Order: sequence, then C-alpha cells, then structure tokens
Amino acid sequence: MKLPEQGVDWAELEAEMTAMTSADIDWRRGRTPLYTFFATENVNAIGKQAFTKFMSENALGGKRAFFGVKRMEDEVLAIGLDLFHAPSDAQGIMTTGGTESIVLAVKGCRDWFRTRRGTARRPNIVAPSSVHPAFDKAGELMDIPIRRIPLGPDLRADVALISAAVDEDTMMVVGSAPCFPHGLVDPIESLGDLALERDLWLHVDACVGGYVAPFVRMLGRPLPAFDLEIAGVRSLSADLHKFGFCPKPASTLFYRYAEDAERQAFDFDTWPNGRLATNTLVGTRPAGSVAAAWAILHHLGRTGYVEIARRLMEMMDAYAEGVESIEGLRLWTRPELTILNFGAEEIDIFSVADHMTRDGWLSGLTNKPRGIHAMMALQHEPVREEYLAGLRAAVEAVRRAPQDRPSTLRASY
Repeated sequence: MKLPEQGVDWAELEAEMTAMTSADIDWRRGRTPLYTFFATENVNAIGKQAFTKFMSENALGGKRAFFGVKRMEDEVLAIGLDLFHAPSDAQGIMTTGGTESIVLAVKGCRDWFRTRRGTARRPNIVAPSSVHPAFDKAGELMDIPIRRIPLGPDLRADVALISAAVDEDTMMVVGSAPCFPHGLVDPIESLGDLALERDLWLHVDACVGGYVAPFVRMLGRPLPAFDLEIAGVRSLSADLHKFGFCPKPASTLFYRYAEDAERQAFDFDTWPNGRLATNTLVGTRPAGSVAAAWAILHHLGRTGYVEIARRLMEMMDAYAEGVESIEGLRLWTRPELTILNFGAEEIDIFSVADHMTRDGWLSGLTNKPRGIHAMMALQHEPVREEYLAGLRAAVEAVRRAPQDRPSTLRASY
C-alpha cells in the first residue's frame, strides 16, 4: 500500500471500509463476548455526536485553551468521586483506559514507597492470580515483581495466602471488582483490613465493574462494598468505556489522598520549551472522549443507569439459568455482575467453543478452569435464546463425536 496519487472521495472510501469489515464478527447481533458495550441506540447516538463535536480539540490543552473541555472533565470526575464514596480530599483523573489507570496507580504507589524506604529497595506487588495483566505491564515497565497468589476455592482472592506472601518490600496489594476471568468481586473489606494492618497500598481494579456495581447495589442485590467507602482502599480504577457505555478511550482513576495523585503525575522542565506537566502517561488525549462521557453520564443519570443495571442483571440470571439447563454444563461461578464463566467435566468445553465459533459466535475462554467466558452488555439481551440453542447444539455435537484429544485452543485476548 502506498499513498494514493489522487484523493479519494468519501462515498468510495466508505464502500471500501464496509467491504473490509464484511467478515468481522457481528457485535451488534451479540456475537462477540467482549470488546463492545452497548446500552441503547440513543445512548450510542449521543456518545457519537458528543465525541465528534469535540473531535479536533485536545484534552491536553484543557487548562490553557479548551476551558469547556476542562470543566466537563472535572464534572465527570466529580460524579465518579461521589459514586465511589470518596472522602472530601480525594482526587481523580481521566485516562485512556484501564491499563493506563493501573500503570499510573502503580507509579504513584512506587513513588510513595520510595518516600518511606528510599530508592535502594526493590518493591513488589502481591495480588491474586486473577488480576489483570495490566499489573504485569506496569511491573515490567518499572521493574517491579508481581507475585500472583493462588485463588481460594471460591475463585476469589485468598486473603490469608496474600498476607503470607507480603514481605517488607511489598508496596501494594490488589483486589478486583470484579476480576475479569470469573466475574467475582474479591473480599475488598478484608484486603482493606490487611492493608491498614501492614501499612500497604490497596488498589481496587474496578475497570470492569466500576460503573455498573454501584447501580446493582442500589437494586438491593447482594454485592459487597468495594470502593473508597472502605478505609483501606487507597486507589481505584474504573472504565467509563465499559459499563459507563461511553465511547473509547475513557477510564478514570481515583485516589483517597490528593498527594498520591501528585505522586503519579509527571513534571519535567528539561527541554527548550520549558515545563511540561501532565497527570497521564499520554500527552495528547481525545477531548471527544471527555465530552462524550460528560454527555452520557448526564443523559442517563442515576435512574437511567439503575434501569440498565436491572436489565443487565435480569439478563445475566436468565443466561445462567439457560446454561445450567444444558446437560453437561456447569457454571464455574454464579454471575455477580456481567461476566459469565462456565465449563464442563465430561466433555471438552474448548471443542464446544470451536463449534460455536464456526456458527458465528466468538467465544471468550478461560484456562483455569477451562471454560467459556463472556462479558455481556445489552446487545446480548435479544439473542439469548438463539445463543443458548446454539450452545446446546454444540454440546450435543461434541458429545456425539468427541475428539481423540482435547481442543488445542487457548484463551487469548
């Protein structure tokens, strides 16, 4: 491919782009178990309109040039601080995604550790094996070992094992709300007690559940506390572009103490242009993401998000019941939020996933235990019976003609 000699008009470009994507998995018809998060067509349209309205602005210039974008960003963060029960001196920042939020939290924690122990010691992080690999990315970038600790029998963080793995160089412990593999909220209150007792930084990764869990709790469903209302929680990450239903890229990171937000920031005065200070790993940030998040949060409001949470949880209950009704399948975990994880003991579940993929249903997978994994939003609501019928047929096909050896598929994202 080379740059065309002559420019191409939009009609031709759009047609070619449509053709390029003709073989894509159809997420709008619920065929993908991750990557996209849909609420309603109206929410989608508002997000798109708000994003494109501020497509050319740069959120990096919010303080100096784009004051309206800065105000919108501040208001988005204020909503998050309120939603996650932050104390009065807490502070938040917007980032481009959960990985950036986590990397920045680890950087802030590392600098906090250095104020107490100096730079000669090599800190480590102790976390349940189910935490997101974003922590491994942060560890690789900053030369910080990540000690992944086996889960308890309930597939949640085992606080006793984590406590035993903590040593004098441990700077951070981690819990998820929920963990990506199994969709379970770790025992954050117990981890908070451990953090306070051992003078550790507890980060809660609520990138998946942050903008749905509060509304599920408002429904009265049995979901434990997970956020800054727990005294031991020092930082929390939550993605707006997941169950906040905002256009990508948009995540948030909140600190109990404003001084920790200052620790994670970058401030340089080493080049001819003078001082460069940013709160984020990236410089340029799309103002469209800020504007779209502001618009959608205000459009849906508390009642809108509670209604979406109600529909999501009723959908998850129905999916779980449907999976359990298929002979040979079992839920590895009962869905607490929007993640389904199930497998089988007498047939190879990855072979079932092979059949589903051939029929146009992309399957997420877990390796431990071997299972099918789906992070679901409202595009999965109208296709439930179709999915369950396809799943039942795939299970029967594998049972009729088992392979000589298990599928060589492996969970990969």
